[in-house]
Amino acid sequence: MKPLAYRMRPQNLDEVVGQQHLIGPGKIIRRMVEAKLLSSMILYGPPGIGKTSIASAIAGSTKYAFRKLNAATDSKKQLEQVAAEGKMSGTVILLLDEIHRLDKTKQDYLLPLLESGQIILIGATTENPYISISPAIRSRCQIFELKPLAENDVAQAINRALTDKQNGLGEYQVKLTNDAEKLLIQKGNGDLRATLNGLELAVRSTKQELIADGKEDTGFTITQEEMADSIQMRSQNFDASGDGHYDLVSAFQKSIRGSDTDAALHYLARLIESGDLVSICRRLSVIAYEDVGLANPAAAQHAIIAIQAAQSLGFPEARIPLANAVIELALSPKSNSAMAAIDTALSDVRQNDIGSIPADLKDAHYSGAKKLGHGAGYTYPHDYPNDWIAQQYLPDQLVDKQYFTPKGNSKIEKALKKQYQILQQMQKDGLNKQK
Repeated sequence: MKPLAYRMRPQNLDEVVGQQHLIGPGKIIRRMVEAKLLSSMILYGPPGIGKTSIASAIAGSTKYAFRKLNAATDSKKQLEQVAAEGKMSGTVILLLDEIHRLDKTKQDYLLPLLESGQIILIGATTENPYISISPAIRSRCQIFELKPLAENDVAQAINRALTDKQNGLGEYQVKLTNDAEKLLIQKGNGDLRATLNGLELAVRSTKQELIADGKEDTGFTITQEEMADSIQMRSQNFDASGDGHYDLVSAFQKSIRGSDTDAALHYLARLIESGDLVSICRRLSVIAYEDVGLANPAAAQHAIIAIQAAQSLGFPEARIPLANAVIELALSPKSNSAMAAIDTALSDVRQNDIGSIPADLKDAHYSGAKKLGHGAGYTYPHDYPNDWIAQQYLPDQLVDKQYFTPKGNSKIEKALKKQYQILQQMQKDGLNKQK
């Protein structure tokens, strides 16, 4: 028998749970179906939230032939078979799973079929299509993002499966206690496919236990304890190269930047569960210097030491130095003044007339340099009191340009700000005297 999630696949848009921003009354996909003006589309979002269900419902609502292929594992020959079917019937809906893995040969074959309408493509992917899918495919498709399912959406799907006698579990006359249903929803972690298949496992295994114990095998209730025994593994939506991964890393950095220690630890825990030590260490290095920076250089140094320890230890022990670093960075004063300074300097270099290096600063350590005037007039700061003397270092076009704008968010940066301002004024006064 096919899995419950497959058997309960929607046959029309009204049977789809969630995604009301796309398939609700008056929304874009429903309008396309009702007007019979289907166009190719890409659906993206985490696993088990309705990409295949929407494709199946569209096909069921329009009565077009519906075929499903995988861009990574199915061959060009199978694409050709779908195309031939579309040519005979006029139109076929093709759900192409993992469309981000479509190679160039299949892509080149598919493009003219999309242009002619012979195939209506519904691409499904867990990755951000604006990053992972070729522009040629994207330009021929509308792109729709699916949202994670709310708990009441999942509960609706569970209730439907429990009462459907034809495709679901209605024949078992089974009920779930409130605690059992809540546990099932939590264990599914938003993946409806995993939730429904977990429900079927719980119902069938509980029935087998009742039969083995000589008890009535109809009209039974599953408790939280029985549900917990039936479902041991929590579904995790981690994909080291997927869109969800980048969202998770982004939330991790923004939580530390915003000094929310608990949120930062939560996202660290999710990253640790994904096993992606490389991304954690790289992102922490960035955070240390981008977001904390000159406000607390010691915290940045401590973070690098913690990262080195984590890389040496590996999981599970790596979680300990990583937690130390995350807590210190989250609670530290913040400043992005160093990053802002170099970005401003880079903008000048890339976009403006920056002029040539002053002649006295050019390399004079080779034969003929003196004839070119390189190094002439350079003043050696170590020959003067406090190892400093005013002289022009920036090109003529950028004289008086200031890139560094210290914020003074900590004692350390306040001291750097004061020293910077003193040197700026000394330089200005000194150069004016030389004129």
